[in-house]
Amino acid sequence: MSPSRASLDKLPHEVAEMFDDVARRYDLTNTVLTGGIDHLWRRSVARAVAARPGERVLDIAAGTGTSSEPYADRGVQVVPADFSLGMLREGYRRRPDLPFTAADAMSLPFADGSFDVVTISFGLRNVADVDAALRDFLRVVRPGGRLVVCEFSQPVVPVLSTVYDQVVLRALPAVARRVSSNPDSYVYLTETIREWPDQKALAERVRDAGWQQVRWRNLTGGIAAIHHAVAPDRPGPLS
Repeated sequence: MSPSRASLDKLPHEVAEMFDDVARRYDLTNTVLTGGIDHLWRRSVARAVAARPGERVLDIAAGTGTSSEPYADRGVQVVPADFSLGMLREGYRRRPDLPFTAADAMSLPFADGSFDVVTISFGLRNVADVDAALRDFLRVVRPGGRLVVCEFSQPVVPVLSTVYDQVVLRALPAVARRVSSNPDSYVYLTETIREWPDQKALAERVRDAGWQQVRWRNLTGGIAAIHHAVAPDRPGPLS
């Protein structure tokens, strides 16, 4: 059973079950729904992460590992983590060489300072407590480490904003019925996109969680955005 409405009080087990249901055709559905733009966005994220061999990358909400593969293929140590066991199983079936790990973004099962980079793509809006997650991302990254968040955002061109809201988002559930194994879940996902904060508001939340040098770059006119941040050189108390 998938949640019927997006809200600030998401039930994690319901969201996990929803992703379990869509795991098998999730990547295909995303490609169809975005017209293939998702591949361009993921390449932009990989460039923003700029991981080098020898660095450790934590890829949160990695799903089936599609977002993790570019790092692994370049010899970067990457840990794909997700709270959906269905996604992890599908990912391991495809790429048994990757260390898929079950993880709750709000309470990660990793030691302090374990990673050089934490990244999450199109998953932060599905976390029940976004601020707690951002603080825990900071905990597991080394001092001076990096955060890269890619998420749906608010189009910055008025005409694009209208078309996106009135045409694209309204059409997503109907298109999903043709390609997804659980089309009702895309009603929920569409609502999370509409409720998600804009670029500036998300940047403020990242900064409030303790990250520094917060900035963002729009993708496709602001339909999505990549937020960058850097951990303090010396760890401070977490609130």
